[in-house]
Amino acid sequence: MTTAVAVVGLGTIGMRWVARFCAAGLAVTAYDPDPDSARRCRAELPSLLAEVAALRPGPAPTTPRFATTLAEAVGGAEIVQENAPERIALKRAVLAEIDAAAPPDALIASSSSALLVSDMQADCAHPERVVLGHPFNPAHLMPLVEVVGGRRTAPESVARARAFYEAIGAKPVVLNRELPGHLALRLMAAMWREAIHLVVSGAASLEDVDRAFQYGPGPKWTLQGAFVSNHLNAAGMDSFLERYGDMYQALFDDLGTANLDAPTRASVIAATRAAIGGRDDDTLRHERDAGLVRILHAQAGA
Repeated sequence: MTTAVAVVGLGTIGMRWVARFCAAGLAVTAYDPDPDSARRCRAELPSLLAEVAALRPGPAPTTPRFATTLAEAVGGAEIVQENAPERIALKRAVLAEIDAAAPPDALIASSSSALLVSDMQADCAHPERVVLGHPFNPAHLMPLVEVVGGRRTAPESVARARAFYEAIGAKPVVLNRELPGHLALRLMAAMWREAIHLVVSGAASLEDVDRAFQYGPGPKWTLQGAFVSNHLNAAGMDSFLERYGDMYQALFDDLGTANLDAPTRASVIAATRAAIGGRDDDTLRHERDAGLVRILHAQAGA
């Protein structure tokens, strides 16, 4: 199994990758151009590792090393996990710099949320080893990692990335072609568009739209996904589509649209703040992560 991993960029995602890799027993070297990043990461790492240990108990985690230059960070890496801000010009420059400094056989994975690998790898001398390795937030807990190659990525690099993420306990999915937003974000965008439409049009409150998902399809989809859940809602998918296909087509035709213009954004922001009430974000985040551990335990045992 690969043991030498470099994490480039220590924002919210990068720090959580450090925790995940250290918890998996890998030799981790981390780098960020912000001189205060190492201190912040060291301060947050114990709580992140405790959350990982609660979900996936294992041996004592490794301790990351913090490099002072990008070349130092990636110079001995077998895997590089890049986490630069989501700006294409910056991504292209950082990936080209990683490509120039990393060993010839190192795999380079980007955590980009929506950018295309083909665009990001454009300035690399060895684009065949550049892939997407996009985690789901919070990256140290959530199993999903989306993997896809660009036009110049070698198929074996995609296969290698999938095998690596599986080896550290993730649940990777491979896209057969590039799409803006990849896979999960597109599914989320479709649901959120309808959710915003329902709230802004006055069909239901924001709290009840969220509650409908939490206590309706959410738990079943967590366990089996949408297709298998619907298969079980009848005597197989053929029976489900025979019974409910016309109804769903009518719903597809009636789904609303949502334009995130200034009035819509203001309405959604105000409704969200009202739903949160006096609860602070740190408390909400802690409750979410603690709840995720319980849910993921149940999901793993299903």
